[in-house]
Amino acid sequence: MTIVLQSEDIKKCVELNEQLIPVIEDAFKNLAQGKTTMPPILRLDIEKYHGESDVKAAYIEGLDSYAIKIASGFFNNPKLGIPSSNGLMILLDSQTGVIKSVLLDKGYLTDVRTAIAGAIASKYLSNYDSTKAGIIGAGIQAKLQLEALTLVRKINTAYIWSRDSTKTKKFVEEINNLNVNLEVCSSAEEVLRKSEIVVTTTPSKSPLIKSDWLKKGLHITAMGSDAEQKNELDPLIIKQCDLYVPDSLSQTTILGELHHALEKNIVSSDNTYDELGNVILDSNLGRKSKDDITICDLTGTGVQDTAIARYTFNLALKKKLGIEV
Repeated sequence: MTIVLQSEDIKKCVELNEQLIPVIEDAFKNLAQGKTTMPPILRLDIEKYHGESDVKAAYIEGLDSYAIKIASGFFNNPKLGIPSSNGLMILLDSQTGVIKSVLLDKGYLTDVRTAIAGAIASKYLSNYDSTKAGIIGAGIQAKLQLEALTLVRKINTAYIWSRDSTKTKKFVEEINNLNVNLEVCSSAEEVLRKSEIVVTTTPSKSPLIKSDWLKKGLHITAMGSDAEQKNELDPLIIKQCDLYVPDSLSQTTILGELHHALEKNIVSSDNTYDELGNVILDSNLGRKSKDDITICDLTGTGVQDTAIARYTFNLALKKKLGIEV
């Protein structure tokens, strides 16, 4: 028996809230502890339409199911009046490979688990008393990252900048459910100057943040660089920061911000870095002082997808949602 979950069913089970934080934290911990089997990402680029499709998967040791996910990002879609992200997840039995569920989430679960990962990064790496956030970008992840950030920090002001002023204006108009003052900035540099936490959420292929804009105490979560050609941070930042933390070191060396620093020989390939899961397991591996400049490089991992797919499926069973086929 396979249960098909439509996006409406999924949204009845999963919302962007505090309950998801331990779910995704556990996924990162399992990854750091070597308790997962996670193959490299398979990606298909459709350059003509500024789009891409990724396949991610992971098995977590001891669990009775695992997920394989197809996720697409077509970044011209907002001009057509449709979301940039789409996709689905398939949950399979770990012992037999039988399909337990098809989750037709249209990219929703990917968006949510990515936002929660951003919140976790700030929870463990930013200064606890940070209240001023900066968001680079104005798409769906910009909205969700800000919302998720308010789950772990008492954000009272958010500074927004994107390369598209029309999208920025729409972003401000649509964020009306958060008790946060929004201020549109004229440049990315202004966002850096005013913020204590900065989240970059773009598919940029050239750095948006320069190394000489860094300041003491700043935390940056870069979550847009999930392909070799994408690059939001000046590669020098990886060398100049006090602490660099990848979600998956094997991934960030080939398609994260670290990839560009390695490619330009700014940092050595012999360097080792503790992953986000290691920091969750041992906070002593995180920020050492209030003045530290910290960077978290999020490329998105299959283990997050398995975690949220299993979580959704189990809730759907309890709620008796979905269609049996």
